[in-house]
Amino acid sequence: MAAGGSDTYPSPVRLIESWLPPPAPAHDLRIARDVPATPVSKAQQEAIQKADTLIEALGWIRKFRDTTTVIKLGGSVVEHPDSLRHLLLDIVFMSTLGMRVVVVHGGGKAISRAMDVAGIEPRFVQGRRYTDQATLDIVEKVLATELNHELVAKIEEYGGRAMSLNFLSTNVLFGEKLRLDGPDGPVDLGHVGEVTRVDRLTIDNLTYAGQVPVIPSMAIAADGQKLNVNADTAATAVAAAIGAEKLVVLSDIPGVLRDVNDPESLIHSLAATEARRLIADGTIAAGMIPKIEGCLETLEQGVRKIHIIDGRLRHSLLLEIYTTSGVGTELIRDDARAAASRPGATADAR
Repeated sequence: MAAGGSDTYPSPVRLIESWLPPPAPAHDLRIARDVPATPVSKAQQEAIQKADTLIEALGWIRKFRDTTTVIKLGGSVVEHPDSLRHLLLDIVFMSTLGMRVVVVHGGGKAISRAMDVAGIEPRFVQGRRYTDQATLDIVEKVLATELNHELVAKIEEYGGRAMSLNFLSTNVLFGEKLRLDGPDGPVDLGHVGEVTRVDRLTIDNLTYAGQVPVIPSMAIAADGQKLNVNADTAATAVAAAIGAEKLVVLSDIPGVLRDVNDPESLIHSLAATEARRLIADGTIAAGMIPKIEGCLETLEQGVRKIHIIDGRLRHSLLLEIYTTSGVGTELIRDDARAAASRPGATADAR
């Protein structure tokens, strides 16, 4: 039976929606504020504003129910307890409303601290952490076990349903050693890998049952060797394999800015061709270049939209997905621009 009720006993959400009129464009759902109304108190006005927000969200709730969103949690977000709590509450909210949510996470800073305690000096090759067996053991313990279980426990504490998909339960990421070319030949990164296959069936079964799969960025090779995988590339592989509607990258930046010194210059919606032009003219520079290039590759693999948002902003997930303007940058394929990325969207807004 699919999540959300059977044909005989429809879920409360579907029953209520059967009483509602057909969905209207999001901008038509806003309550007009220039209509004369009975005088209200300050408390009542605040309550009305909350109701307005719910009405604005209704269009998006309908649009994204029964779609799949992959959320990449980075180590920078996990390091902020308050930010993490609000993000996990957002995930519970999204799942409750019928969105199928999959979490893929890294844990860089926690791994670095554990290595310090063990007296292991981190070593980086071409910007990637070299992973010997001692480092791999720490990665597995901290990332795939402790942090993974902690995230699942917190989601369930906040009222959601979640499942660890790690080496102790069910592994869903399979890969091979990552090989880079260097000036003197192949570069050895130790036990560092890339994902070549994703167990979609296991992930789909959990999301259809209303659970949130929580996946650490580690994989297993054909010979049984465990591999350390970059969290961004792991999330990309999962999103492409399960045909996700969205990939949300939670970071410590608000998105793509036309002027890095002006937060008001945030670009809300960006097509692939525009993104490449901004890279070429230097608007997108430094560390944002590989992040955006990775997003563009993900779009080419079939994921419809990618959102880059500041995970430190309270309830940034809900604000990005369930409001008209959003709070981050949405990257879309060129063929989606003509159709507009969201109901009532303009060229630079959702």
